[in-house]
Amino acid sequence: MRAGAYAAGLARRQHARIVCLYVRATNTTASLSPGLAGPVQEAQNAVADEIRELLREGGERLGIEVAYLERTGSPLNEIVRAADELRVDAVVVGASMQAGHRFVGAIATRLVRIARWPVTVVP
Repeated sequence: MRAGAYAAGLARRQHARIVCLYVRATNTTASLSPGLAGPVQEAQNAVADEIRELLREGGERLGIEVAYLERTGSPLNEIVRAADELRVDAVVVGASMQAGHRFVGAIATRLVRIARWPVTVVP
């Protein structure tokens, strides 16, 4: 949410468009246990619906153009692919809140290393 707010402020000041990408990560646990697939899908649908509504309301309120993309796969790979396809000027991502990611390497950290465009990581 903080990354979205930062991106919205940046877009408003720059008179730019925001493209929000939601990646439905492929979950091996859910694929191994058919009983989990339904609840995982429902949770992902709920998150996607909430994001879409927040974008619609926020874009109207702030007077900025927003677009929503949804993909399935590896979050890192899908962010890179979408950014390249759309030829974005910059990428804004939120920092991981999981403690282990500080040591192992979160998506944001890996994205900064391989990016071909400016990346802003919002804590």
